[in-house]
This record gives sequence, structure tokens and C-alpha cells, in this order.
Amino acid sequence: MAKIELAPVFNKIVNGSFGLMAIIAVFGIARSLADHYEVDGVSAGVVALASFVIVTPDVVAKTGSGIPYAFVGSGGLFVAILIGLILAEIFRFFVQKNFTIKMPEGVPVAVEKSFAALIPGFMVILVWSLVYLLLGLAGVDNIHTLLTGILGKPLGALGSSLWGTLIIIALNSLFWFVGIHGANTINPVIQPIWLQNTDANRIAFQTGHALPHIVTNEFMMNFVWMGGGGTTIGLVICLWLFARSKNNKAMGSLSVAPGVFNINEPVLFGLPVVLNFKLLIPFVLTPMITAVITYFSMATGLVAKPAGIVVPWTMPPVISGYLATGGKISGAVIQLITLALSVGIYYPFVRSMDKAELRNEGDEQQEPTAKDSIS
Repeated sequence: MAKIELAPVFNKIVNGSFGLMAIIAVFGIARSLADHYEVDGVSAGVVALASFVIVTPDVVAKTGSGIPYAFVGSGGLFVAILIGLILAEIFRFFVQKNFTIKMPEGVPVAVEKSFAALIPGFMVILVWSLVYLLLGLAGVDNIHTLLTGILGKPLGALGSSLWGTLIIIALNSLFWFVGIHGANTINPVIQPIWLQNTDANRIAFQTGHALPHIVTNEFMMNFVWMGGGGTTIGLVICLWLFARSKNNKAMGSLSVAPGVFNINEPVLFGLPVVLNFKLLIPFVLTPMITAVITYFSMATGLVAKPAGIVVPWTMPPVISGYLATGGKISGAVIQLITLALSVGIYYPFVRSMDKAELRNEGDEQQEPTAKDSIS
């Protein structure tokens, strides 16, 4: 009986999903932006995919040639984003200037769209073919290595180092504090780096090598921002367990269940945390302290590094830590420690705020009594 090897099967599953990140991104970005501009999104996506293949180098072997997984996965993400954005703009320009082939009335819509995309598609493919040719003449290996050198290294230093991570965390908290969605503002810039780090760890984990990165997408989403931006899991637990005022008690009951799944908009806008200077200090410091403790725990080997396993950001703490580290108990333990720490950091601020709320509620109850006695 033949021996069944599961590892190659699982590797193929990963390569066929997460390993195609750049291909999915280039098609999706071009199509979505083209649809937004009210031009044919499917044609834009197909041409974007063709352009991506044109600028991506082949690997030639005795048995044939092909594109390496390194470029169709996270390693090609910068190029995929660039091509997707530029292509949609070129399509919009040609359509708005009427540089398209016009078909007579009565022609099916699908045929009309296909012909309308011919001129923009040809120009886009010509442009990227020239880019590939010129880079070769200039002695540059390919556009992937060029963009990684220009954009990847500076962003990589910001997105992979502890000091850069602390800056990102502080910015995220400050954006949220003034009512701006911190993740939506910061992630488009820095998340590609985290995803690349995740993929690099995944490849190392599969091949049995040492994991190269601590700061990955899962490090940020599952270990730092437990409960959401500001590590508000500690805040909602404090409200739920220790609040005595009616408003804060109600907010604790309402926000603790979403908070366990890292959804914190109820407490951010309902308590609120936004523009609440009484909570600014813990809202900024808690995720930073959590990041420092987790980072050094992983750097010293006390806690396993993220294994490149994509864990949804909505996965509750403890479970997410166990899964993200490849089934290591240390991942769950460090989450329990930092979760307890976040409760301890938020507690004095919640206690002070709750006392003030109790006084306000007492004053409100006394006012009707005073009015009744006067009347």
C-alpha cells in the first residue's frame, strides 16, 4: 500500500490560495477601480493580469519554464498594486477621450465591451512590454526587485522592526482617537509588508527552517490589537466587570461580546473613546506595551513566532495565539498575559471615569427632587 504524504497536499493548497496573492490582487484592483470609473472591469482585470505576466521573469529549466511562486505570491504584491492602479487609470483615460472602437447598434453588449477594450488593452500591454525591455537594457533583473529595493526596504524597516511597529501603533491609536478609522488609513500602506513577512514565515515553517520575522500580519492583528485598535479588550472587560454607573455598565454589557471578536466600534463611539481625553493615555500605551512584551518574548524564544498561518482578525484571543504560532501553547499564554496586563492598564482610568459618571448620575437624580420640594 502506498504511503500517503499529507504535507505536499497541504503545500499545494496553500500555494493555490495564499501563494497566488499577487495574481488575485492585480486582477481585483484593476477590476474594482475600473468598475468604479464605470468602464469594463473584467476587461481591465484580464489586461492587468496579462501585464503582470509580461513584466514577471520566467524561470527556465530542462523540463520547461514557468513563473516562480515567489512573484505570484506576496513577493509580487508591490508590482500587482502598481499595475492594477495604473491600468485602471489608462482605461478611464481612453474611454473618456473616446479612444475606443465603436460598434454599430444591435451588437451584443458583450461583443461591444470586448471591442471597446482592444485599444486601451493594446496600449497598456505595449507600455508594460516596453518597461520590461528597458529594465533589461538597463541591467535591472526585473521590476519586482526594483520596486522591492525602492519601496520595500524603507517600508520593510518600518513594518518589520520594533521601533517602526511602535510608530504604526501610535498612529493607529491617534487616528482612531480623532474619529478616523486607523486600520483603513494605515493598512493600505504597511499591510503589504506584514503579508510578505507572513508568507516568508509560512515558507520557512513548511520547509523546517527558522522563522525570519516576528512582526507579521498575525502579530499585529492577533497579538497587538486584541479587541481592536487600542487593545480595547482590556477596556471592555473593565467596563463589564468593574463599572458601577448605569451608562458604563450598559456599555460594558453591550461591547464585551463584540470585543472578544476584536470589534470595538461600539465602545469607541458609544462610550466614547473618540475624543475622550480621559482614555487617551491607555488607548495609546496599551497596544505599545503589549507589542514590546510580545516582541521580546518571541525574540528570546520564550514564545513561538507567528508561523505564517493566516488567522482571521476576528478570531478571539487565546485561540488566535495558539493557531497563529502553529499550535504552540506559548502563543495562547502570551495572549493571556498581555490581556490581563491590558485590563490592569485600563483599570485606573476606567475607575476614575466611572466615579465621575456616578457623580453625574447622582446629580441628575437630585435635581428632580429639588424641583419638587420647591414647588
